[in-house]
Formats: sequence, C-alpha cells, structure tokens
Amino acid sequence: MSCVCGIGESNEQCCLPIIKGEREAVTAEQLMRARYAAYALGEVDFILQSNDPDTAEGVDRKNTETWSRESKWLGFEVLDRSGGSAGDETGTVDFVARYKLRGVAVQHRERASFRKREGKWVFVDGKDLPAPPARHEGPRAGRNDPCPCGSGKKYKKCCGRGS
Repeated sequence: MSCVCGIGESNEQCCLPIIKGEREAVTAEQLMRARYAAYALGEVDFILQSNDPDTAEGVDRKNTETWSRESKWLGFEVLDRSGGSAGDETGTVDFVARYKLRGVAVQHRERASFRKREGKWVFVDGKDLPAPPARHEGPRAGRNDPCPCGSGKKYKKCCGRGS
C-alpha cells in the first residue's frame, strides 16, 4: 500500500518516521506531506508539534482532532513550491487536500508557509488559494442550433444574443 501523502511506498517508510520523530523532514514539502498524512492517520500531536510556536496560538486541538477523525481523506497533491529545500530557511508549498466531511467532497487549496526553527522545518501559516475557474466540458450550442433553453428559437436569436 502506498503512503497516504501520495508519493511513498508505504506510510511506514514515508511519512510515519517523520510523524513519530524518528527522522526530520529535509524539505518543507516533506513536512507538508507528513502533516497531511498526520491528519489522515489521526496523529494530532504531530500536527500541533510541527507548528511554529510563534504562530501556533490559533490552533485548536479539539477542532483539529474532530476534523482529522470525522473526515475521510481522499488524496493530496502539491501544485507548486517555492524555496523550502534543505539549504533554504523559508519556503512555501501550494497544495490541494481532498477529503469528504459528512458526505460532502471538499478540495482544500492552500499556500502553506514554512521556516526553519533551530534547524527544523515548522509550519508557519496557510492562506486559502482560489479554485481554478470552472470549465464547461459539454457540447456548446452553435449559432444556428436550437437554443438549449427549450424556447424553440435558434441560439443566436435567444440566449446567444450578444455573444
């Protein structure tokens, strides 16, 4: 079975050693993947411990536990990253975390900021990213096609007017 973060062979070989403190995250992305895995696996202590102490006052343990436990975690994808390599002091990771909560599918998009504190990567904060624009995938009405609204008129004389 592959790791819940989406890249490792297994949780035990990929993210769990970071979560359990057996090794450090070398990059900001590794820490972000381990944080996602911690949410999916209910490892709330790691989520709290990997926060920057300077910005962690707003984190509510009870809400974090509830979100972690009640969500069905569906996948994690890194969209972009800046800095955050082993030699950097700061970095950002843009990602989408997919989960279901009370039967509703959610795509949480965020730009997560990280910094090194005493040589270890810590999560500083996150800002929501907008969803990509919706794309119409179905067939489009041509100018001379019947209008899809059902009026019986040609599209160009009905809903297509002014297009």
